[in-house]
Amino acid sequence: MPQATRSRPSGSAAPKANTLIPASNLLVVDDSGAILLQRRRDTGQWALPGGAQDIGETAAQCAVRECLEETGIVAEITGFLGVYTNPNHIVAYTDGEIRQQYENTYIGRPVGGEPTINDEADGVRFIQPASLDEYDIHPSMRQQIDDYLAGAYRLPPTPIWAEPPTPPPPVPRRRRFPAMLDG
Repeated sequence: MPQATRSRPSGSAAPKANTLIPASNLLVVDDSGAILLQRRRDTGQWALPGGAQDIGETAAQCAVRECLEETGIVAEITGFLGVYTNPNHIVAYTDGEIRQQYENTYIGRPVGGEPTINDEADGVRFIQPASLDEYDIHPSMRQQIDDYLAGAYRLPPTPIWAEPPTPPPPVPRRRRFPAMLDG
């Protein structure tokens, strides 16, 4: 799997992006207010769990799947934080891909599992907001966390499901009758 080099804002030293791929993050908050973070093996920085959306899944399903894969935590979505897209924020990968940021970030809560390291993360833990400054968190992730802590989001009036809604039943077709001719 291609590894990301340290992601950074674009500038004179940054290469030009060659891809834009939808991704989803999940900002998981436990009952004590601690936020789930993972330390990425490829960059060494702490980040929210998240990644590229697969064909056939919704953005919300992507966020839940990536959280489980990267942290071992089963979470459910409780809200939507926002869409984060910045053409000046790029991530360069070892295979030559240079990706522009495009992330849907959801808010969630843990419902199962245990923090678990894996191929992508060599550290997984819940961190209290007062301790965040002690961690090397990428600025784009820190912006999302700070937006959450500042209350810069809305919780939906109804739940956001990870599963797509059931489509409505088909509209009945009108029966056509042959023209009646007087005769």
